[in-house]
Amino acid sequence: MLSLNSSLMIITDLDGSLLDHHDYNWDAASEWLARLKQHQIPLVICSSKTAAEIIPLQKKLGIVGAPFIAENGARVVLGGEYTPPIETSASYHALCQTLQALQARFRFNGFHEFSDAEVARFTGLTLAEASQSRLREASEVVLWRDDEQRLPEFRAALAEHNLALTQGGRFWHVMPAGTGKGIALADIQQHLAAQEGEARTTIGLGDGPNDVPMLERVDYAVVIKGFSKTPVELQRTDTENVYHTAHVGPQGWREGLDYFLAPNE
Repeated sequence: MLSLNSSLMIITDLDGSLLDHHDYNWDAASEWLARLKQHQIPLVICSSKTAAEIIPLQKKLGIVGAPFIAENGARVVLGGEYTPPIETSASYHALCQTLQALQARFRFNGFHEFSDAEVARFTGLTLAEASQSRLREASEVVLWRDDEQRLPEFRAALAEHNLALTQGGRFWHVMPAGTGKGIALADIQQHLAAQEGEARTTIGLGDGPNDVPMLERVDYAVVIKGFSKTPVELQRTDTENVYHTAHVGPQGWREGLDYFLAPNE
């Protein structure tokens, strides 16, 4: 087991991992969150959520100023004070224009086509949270309504515009090519190692296919049992450093840390 007194960093997905897939609570993880804070172990959020969603969540979790990864790695904040946007960015509008052109060939809808109330209805978010989820900077959430067999064709069409497609726990996400949770984590690791003079041992927790690049990069990976049709499959050979949970959501999150970390320090 790893010691809480060692130089650790926890990287976590949110929906379906630290947060319950249905009601977004994290009660089952509370004890571990308090323990991590007590031992000053950084908790890095690595999510498909927007910066506008993550900032208030950091306040609730007591980790204001910590680095975080938003929009599946399309947005990286290295720490310190950060003010989320009050409106969507120009690069996001350009991305949406590209997607609108592709709707002539494929059947799908993006978050930009819906109202806050509509997003709240199909996600279970509050109206305020739905509004924050639509304050996007670099990626778009896509509801795929076409034949699944056409996804490779859609992926190829996106690549012609230097865009990539990744699958989350519930939705598809379109983002700039060359971005992702693994690349974003590498940026944060490099930044912190330069600040602290050493590399921290990393434990990553995630439940969806979009978490794979992050789970491949961390030293210890917790694959939380999820709801995605596509299983989370890692190519790692160090299987002793990978744990698959029996529980979902924050219960699985707690189970994963119980497995790798000594609890009584």
